[in-house]
This record gives sequence, C-alpha cells and structure tokens, in this order.
Amino acid sequence: MSPSPRTDRSAPALPPLPRPGGSVSGAPPPAPDSSHGSDRSDGKGFVRRVGPFQATAINMSQMCGIGPFVTIPLMVAAFGGPQAVIGFVAGALLALADGLIWAELGAAMPGSGGSYVYLRQAFQYRTGRLMPFLFVWTAMLFIPIGMSTGIVGLVQYLGYLAPGMGQTTGDLVGLGVIALVIALLWRGIEHIARITAVMWVVMLVSVGAVILAAATHFDPDLAFTYPAHAVELTSNHFWIGFAGGLTIGIYDYLGYNTAAYMGAEIKNPGRTLPRAIIFSILGIMVIYLLLQIGTLGVIDWHRMTDPTDIASTSVASAALEETWGKSAANVVTVLILITAFASVFAGLLGGSRVPYDAARDRVFFRPYAKLHHRHRFPTLGLATMGVVCAIGFMIGRHTDLATLIQLLTTVMVLVQALAQIAAVTVLRRRQPGLRRPYRMWLYPVPSLVALVGWLVIYGYADKNSPGRHPIEWSLAWLGLGCVAFLLWARFEKVWPFGPKEISEEYLEAPEGGPPRRTDTVAP
Repeated sequence: MSPSPRTDRSAPALPPLPRPGGSVSGAPPPAPDSSHGSDRSDGKGFVRRVGPFQATAINMSQMCGIGPFVTIPLMVAAFGGPQAVIGFVAGALLALADGLIWAELGAAMPGSGGSYVYLRQAFQYRTGRLMPFLFVWTAMLFIPIGMSTGIVGLVQYLGYLAPGMGQTTGDLVGLGVIALVIALLWRGIEHIARITAVMWVVMLVSVGAVILAAATHFDPDLAFTYPAHAVELTSNHFWIGFAGGLTIGIYDYLGYNTAAYMGAEIKNPGRTLPRAIIFSILGIMVIYLLLQIGTLGVIDWHRMTDPTDIASTSVASAALEETWGKSAANVVTVLILITAFASVFAGLLGGSRVPYDAARDRVFFRPYAKLHHRHRFPTLGLATMGVVCAIGFMIGRHTDLATLIQLLTTVMVLVQALAQIAAVTVLRRRQPGLRRPYRMWLYPVPSLVALVGWLVIYGYADKNSPGRHPIEWSLAWLGLGCVAFLLWARFEKVWPFGPKEISEEYLEAPEGGPPRRTDTVAP
C-alpha cells in the first residue's frame, strides 16, 4: 500500500447553502446519508447544502436558457418544415438515455467535477490519469463555449428591442454581460443559491408566457401541415437533416448534468442527483414540445428560414407580437433575456467546479486547486471559463450560431459522452462492490441508445457544417490535450513517467460507515 495520491485534505469549506425558502440553518446536521456521508460536508472542502429543489432548478435553468428560443428556426431549417418537432423528440430521447448514465455515476460517486470523477475512477487501471486529464482539458473548452451560445442568443433577442443595434455594439454588450456573470459568481455560494432560484422562476414565467400566447391563437394547419416527402426515411437528405436536428436538440437539453458537476455540494446525493436529472429532462421535454408546436402554430415556418424576417432570430418575440401585440412582446423579450442570463449563470457556476477537484487530486494543473480566500469558490477555473466564453461568443457572432453549436457538440462527444458510456460498464466490472444508490433502468439499453445517438451527431458533423471541419478541429484539440498531458505527467512524475496510482476511494465500508480508501501503486 502506498500513501494516498491525494495530499491536500485541508481545503477550507464553502459556506452552507440556505434552504429553498429561508436562511442558513444553524441546526445540527442530519444523520449521515447512507448514500455517501453527511449532508454537512463531503470531507474535501465543500458543504452539502444543495437540496432536490435547488438541484433541479440549477439543471432546468441551465437547460432552458436561450436555447429553444433561438434554435427553433435552426431546427426548422435543418428539417425543411414544421416536422422539425422530430428533432426535439429525438433530442429528448438521447438526453434521457444519457441522463440515466449520469444518474448512476453521479449517485455512486458524488464528487466535485462530475465526469472528471467518473472517468478518473473507471480508466485509472490502464491509462492512469490520462482520461480525467483529457476530460478537464476539453471541459475547459466545451462548457464555456456552450455558455457563449447563450450570450449570442441573448444579443439576438436584444436586437428585437433595439433593432438599430450594430455589430460592434452587439459585441460590446455581449462581452459586458459575460463580465457581469463573472462578477456575480465572484461571491459566496449562499448568495448564488438565492439568485439561481429567482432566475429559475423567471425562466418558467417567460416560457409559460410564450406557450400561453401561442395557445390562444394556435392554428393547427400551420403546425401540422408538412411539405411533401417531409419524412422520407430512404433519403440521405432526411438523415443529414435529422443528424443536424439531433445536434440542435441535444444542445437544447444540455444542462441536465449541471448539478452532477456540483456533486460534492449536493445534499443526500444518492437520491437527489438521479431525481434532479430525470425530473429536469422530463420537465424541459414537455416545455420544449409545447414551445415548438405552439410557435409553429402561430408563425409560418417559411418566415423562420428568411434571414430578413425577425422570426428567424427572435421567433418567440415574433410570436408574442403576432398574438398579444408589441407591448406584450417587449415584456416577454425582457424575460427571455433574463432567462438567457440565468442559463449562462448556472452553467458557469457548475462548470467552474470541474478543474478544482482535478487539480487538488494532482490530475490537472495545480493553480486550479485554489479557492477564493473569503468566498471559497474556485477562482482560476471561473476566470478561465469566463475568458473562453468571451472568445466563443466572438466566434459565434462572426460566424453563425449553428457552427458554434456544432463545434461544441463534437468537442464534447469523444471525451465525455462516449467515454462516460464506457465508464458505466468498466466500473461495473472493475468495482462491483461500489455502492450504487441508483442503477440504470434496463441496462445496457440506455447506454446503447446513447451510443448510437452520439455517433450519429459526430459522424454527420462535417456534413452539417461544410467548410468548418468540426471533426478535424475536435481531433486536433484532443491531440493537443494528449501532448499537454505528457508534458504535465513528466513534470508530476506520474504514469507514463512514474507509477500508476490506483485510488478506489468511493468503495465504502458497510452502510453508514466511513469511505474506505484502497490506494495502491501499480508498476
């Protein structure tokens, strides 16, 4: 047996979170949860105070940001008609299958960093720290790029309120919004919980207003009259459109895993994480379908594909103007802007935790292991993602939103989506004694469904972004990550330049007992 590869166990704790409707509780902590320790602390510096309501709110705020409001026209363009609803249904099925993977892994290993933790545990036996390093490397790119799409959409909808806003002004506004998000996150977690809950309510009001307005003036002929040969399964054109629509669909659902990134801060994670993931996917699926079908029943889909029509960039505002008038459209547009802001806020909140635990475990660059001296949040991770978000925003503003979405998904597929599918099977074989408060339903069917879905997205990426080469760029970024890993591993003197450390930290003693560490050094 060797000393634990984790050498820092004295990180300061984050302040406790308030409960959904009140202030910080001063009562004694509840009895230890049988699914991973006390709700008071995870023993690594974080405090378990995020309950089921807050976890679901964080997920849904991240999922239902600006996404559906800006991608409905993109989806219609991909499919060539109102049959675009197929894309949202397919995206929901892929999200649910992938969400079950997250649910099993998150409940069993509720640590800070989400996929980083799962890949570290699953692939350490053969490749040491390579896979978790590559995940953090890619997450530092795809998480803030995902947030940058929200800022691009926010500026698009702001253009409805300020139609004379030029390109430069829009760029400066977007960069200013990113700076504001970082400033709000640069504070204690107890303030963030209150802000997130308020913005979640605003999100529900904004989508609810659009759905209600569409329902009062709904025309089924607009929504359900499909062009000839709309669903021609033998046509290659249909499958290219389907792959593009699936990419847009899963982009709209991304965020169901945000709470899993904050696993070390989740109260009773063995029960809370699976429920937050599944409930948020099902809830957002209903919202998206009502939103998609409702807008198609008010706005002629041809308007959504006309770049000179406001419906191609601000379809929800156009639907409100068509139904309740300009004043109502202006009010709801403001709510949509707040919703977009909430999505970016929640995404950077969860994403900034990813490199923290990795760096403290000596699986990523050491400076990322530092917490703010007063508010106890990961400073460098948040700052880095803010910068990348700004760069992604500028790329999206000067290319197009569909390209940015395609780049986001292709970068994410290899080292997160596909690797995590494999991780479920690897961990069931390598760590059969791992306590799993939640086990995937119908295993391995969800894994197979997710595998097919992600491969379709990746395989058709270049055809859906001609001239942009997202597959080549994703492979180049992965290759650069491998080079960075070798340089880092040589400096840290770990595999392949040192011993391979095995740390099965989530294997536990009998129920209610403390975690059992079984660290070894492999030759």
